[in-house]
Parts: sequence; structure tokens; C-alpha cells
Amino acid sequence: MSTSPKQVSRREGVEARDTWRVIIRNLVLPARVGVYRHEQLAPQQVRINIELTTEDPPRPLNDEIRNVVSYEEVVLSVKEVLVRGHINLVETLAEAIADLCLSDTRVVGARVGIEKLHAIPEAESVGVEIERFRSNH
Repeated sequence: MSTSPKQVSRREGVEARDTWRVIIRNLVLPARVGVYRHEQLAPQQVRINIELTTEDPPRPLNDEIRNVVSYEEVVLSVKEVLVRGHINLVETLAEAIADLCLSDTRVVGARVGIEKLHAIPEAESVGVEIERFRSNH
């Protein structure tokens, strides 16, 4: 059995890129979001899921956080968005989070899901998921 890496054939003219995923799952935070009066009066719990596609970091990593996209920094930035004030639509909130994630030039794609946990009594959650990519990818 060979221990060398398997060679992958690539189509001519297609540039191959290695990517990493940064994943934040089931982040539950209070948010002032919604179009109804009761939603505007008090925050409600939302579940946020984020998946970022990042370019493969330059080598060596040197075991240094500065060489990768930090999920902690992403979470802190999301919290900053939430304290800015009321947002009518979960779609607008998802766009704002995707934009902040894409502001890091290492991030080439962002999938953001926002779910209201108590909006519809018969549903575990309701919400939206969007996916955005840097225009040059």
C-alpha cells in the first residue's frame, strides 16, 4: 500500500483551490428582530448558524490564531451587530452577518442561517438561510 498522497487529475483551464470551513453552529442569542409590535418591544431568542469558506491559510500555520479566521472574532462581531438596534427582517440580519464575515479578505463564501425560536408556536423554529460569495470567486 502506498503512503504517498493520491494524485487528483484536474481539468485543463480549471484552477483548483484548497479551502477550509469555519463553522459556528447553534449560536443562540437575544435579538431585536421582527416586524410585529411585540417583536419590537423586547428581544427574542434567535439561533444563528454560520459556515464560512476560507482560502487555505498560508503555511506554516505555526499554531498561531492570527493565521486563521477566528470563530471567536466572528461571534463577537455578530454580537456587535445585534446590539446596534432593532432589525425588521431576519433576511436583513443574515445579510448584515454575511457582509461582516466577507469583510475578512480570507473569507470567500458565507452561509448564514437565522431562526426565530418562538415565532410560530407549532414550529420548533422559522427563519432563513442565505449564501454569499466574494465577487472574484
